[in-house]
Amino acid sequence: MKWLWTPAWIARHVAMVVLVAGFLGLGWWQVTRAAGGNSLSFGYAIEWPVFAGFVVFVWWREVRHARRGPREEHPSPPSSAAAGPEPAAATPAVRRPVRVTRVPAAPVAGAEDGELADYNRYLSWLNANPGASPGDYPG
Repeated sequence: MKWLWTPAWIARHVAMVVLVAGFLGLGWWQVTRAAGGNSLSFGYAIEWPVFAGFVVFVWWREVRHARRGPREEHPSPPSSAAAGPEPAAATPAVRRPVRVTRVPAAPVAGAEDGELADYNRYLSWLNANPGASPGDYPG
């Protein structure tokens, strides 16, 4: 249990105690306001203790998670010798995406659309003249 008394964990414990005390204090404040005639404060009087409970829940979950420690992967027993080579032990579980270069499809000879050709010329002109507006196109 020494790991619960490291500086990082002491800060977590203090934060949990301060937040729970603050939330319960705000809940009590809302109860006194509700008793004074402010009917909206009844909802807040319930809400603040729920926030305090959530802080305790998250703190407890973090303590349990830290107690469990890192997961250890248990190697599976080999099923048969004919299964093939085993993957390397250092193989990551999540791999990088495969990058594929895209090559535009070659146009079919004689199948070019007239409007498409005009539009492509227009785009080429805009690319060649970056400061020009579309209204400056001479075609």
